[in-house]
Amino acid sequence: MQINNAYGEENVSAPLEGIRVVEIGTLVAAPFAARILAEFGADIIKVEAPGQGDPLRRWRKMHKGTSIWWRLQSRNKKSIGLNLKSPDGIRIARALIAEADILIENMRPGALEKLGLGWEELSALNPKLTMVRISGYGQTGPYRDRPGFGVIGEAMGGIRYTTGNPDSPPARVGISLGDSLASLYGVIGAVMSLLHVKNGGKGQVVDVSLFESVFSLMETLVPEYDLLGYVRERSGGALPGISPSNIYPSRDGAYIVIAGNSDPIFRRFMTLIGRPDLAEDPALQHNDGRVAQNDMLDKAIAAWTSSQDTEALVAQLEQAEIPAGRIYSAADILADPHYQARDMLLSAKLADGIEVKMPGIVPKMSDTPGSVRWLGPELGQHTADILRDLRFDDAEIARLRAEGIVQ
Repeated sequence: MQINNAYGEENVSAPLEGIRVVEIGTLVAAPFAARILAEFGADIIKVEAPGQGDPLRRWRKMHKGTSIWWRLQSRNKKSIGLNLKSPDGIRIARALIAEADILIENMRPGALEKLGLGWEELSALNPKLTMVRISGYGQTGPYRDRPGFGVIGEAMGGIRYTTGNPDSPPARVGISLGDSLASLYGVIGAVMSLLHVKNGGKGQVVDVSLFESVFSLMETLVPEYDLLGYVRERSGGALPGISPSNIYPSRDGAYIVIAGNSDPIFRRFMTLIGRPDLAEDPALQHNDGRVAQNDMLDKAIAAWTSSQDTEALVAQLEQAEIPAGRIYSAADILADPHYQARDMLLSAKLADGIEVKMPGIVPKMSDTPGSVRWLGPELGQHTADILRDLRFDDAEIARLRAEGIVQ
């Protein structure tokens, strides 16, 4: 099976080819959702404020004055610099949306309504439109008007409380997890709505909140409390209620993740570490019994792992068919042959000719794989082409530029 998703290569076909998406969003949530759609062939028109653009252009590490994150997040997109605070800007936005299949936005609830770009107006303009709305708390409810970033969604959704060591303050995952989860739900909702339209239905609103996207992943957090009064607390590197599953130290100062928690795997694991007594103990044959003695099991496993170097541990665990692995840094990822074999490290050329590795495309599609056709564009790079497609002539485009309405 050939996965054709390398930078610079075109797909034979793309599952979202012919789908037009207008993105009115900044930073992470809406732009990440649009990026995924773009990787599978959708035509993304990203609306940015003239003169400044998406703030992500200046977030994190920079290269030649532009964020590396921007180049990744906005790959395959077209940029139009458009002033939405002007009547002409709104007129152009409405013209774009009239021909779109999807609008993705992550402004505060009510912001687009103030511009005359609310759902009622846009649905009347384009009955087949799907409007993906990503916000902190959703489009309804008592908190709808509060500002909400991904980290707030992570806190309210429950994951922040359960992350970190038991004797430390709540920690956070070092990426924009809440935003990215909301993006994925936005994509799922958009594709489901497209299918509904294809089957004869009308377009609809896909209402995604950051906190709900996080909360949906929290497994039995709520029913355990509701039925049993049990509050799940921080557990460090362990997986609560599942044993053994933790990180363990190696002799060379690293850590290894081991998940020996299914019943047959546990027995193989205990035999491997030289503890057949634990492998055969009737009280440890099933997960609930192991959870009751988890501290004892973790100590026995750590005594074994700390006596050997990481690579030796990984080799033995692999031989015994026990799920385990080193904890990867960025350097480990770049050096790993499996990442390379799966086309998860794509080489892209920046404008100055320098090559940079970037994440590949997920998921892998056997017949209609995704592709990266270009990296994040300059602000307004496609403005003229987009306006010509909307039947604006060059004289009017020049006027709009002179008045600061487009860039």
